[in-house]
Amino acid sequence: MTRFHSIIPLLLWGLVGAWISSAHAEVDRERLLAEPGIYGTFAAFALDDEWGRLEPSARIARLATLKGVVEQHRENVAIDLYLLRGLSDRADVLFGIHASELRDTQRFLLDLQSSRFGTHLIGVRVMHGLTKKPNYVPGFSDQMKTELKAPSEAGEKLYAIVIPIRKSAEWWELDQEKRTAMMREHTAVTLPFLKTVKRKLYHSSGLDDVDFITYFETSTLEDFHSLVLSLQKVKEFGYTRQFGSPTLLGTMQSLDEMIEVLAQ
Repeated sequence: MTRFHSIIPLLLWGLVGAWISSAHAEVDRERLLAEPGIYGTFAAFALDDEWGRLEPSARIARLATLKGVVEQHRENVAIDLYLLRGLSDRADVLFGIHASELRDTQRFLLDLQSSRFGTHLIGVRVMHGLTKKPNYVPGFSDQMKTELKAPSEAGEKLYAIVIPIRKSAEWWELDQEKRTAMMREHTAVTLPFLKTVKRKLYHSSGLDDVDFITYFETSTLEDFHSLVLSLQKVKEFGYTRQFGSPTLLGTMQSLDEMIEVLAQ
């Protein structure tokens, strides 16, 4: 680590000490990620050209406001950060936000974009979804239900992928029994990948221009690639009218890690 890197945390600590010392208790992140009826928002941004021309000290001062805004809102929302730069087209950073009320997410994003750091952010895409109880699992066999509950491999995953999906009108016109049968086939091909690829589904109809947001975490991108190829072969995929566009691929970062990268 260079000397410049080593002083970044110290400088940031001094700049945001007042925020941290007055911070409220954090929201129960694990509950928000596990319960149905929670809003999930994925907000992707690019950094403007001026950011690259700033002196390191100026970047650090602006990044202190990023840390302050995140700490200020953690009482009501769970915030995850992802570095997209170098892996996704047009976007540099992604914020994954979970909240019981979507207006709390809105307040965070408004404060973020009006901060000194946020003035350098260019909006690329904001997607909203809602977590719900599984629609089709009740129609699955007991064995499949058991396999779906198998935990993924321990340890933090390196990569996150966000893919929006829109289904055709024909899909929604099918009766529940036919859709459940196709989703059994869909689920069966995913089972071999559950150990290395975590997934989460958000329902977006009425909240976004797509029907679903699919979120994945993995440290083995080859397995994720194979999973997608397998899903494209099942009958249910024929009712998909949009898969991606955009597909957001990035690395998972802590707040301090993100700040250190962006300060360079």
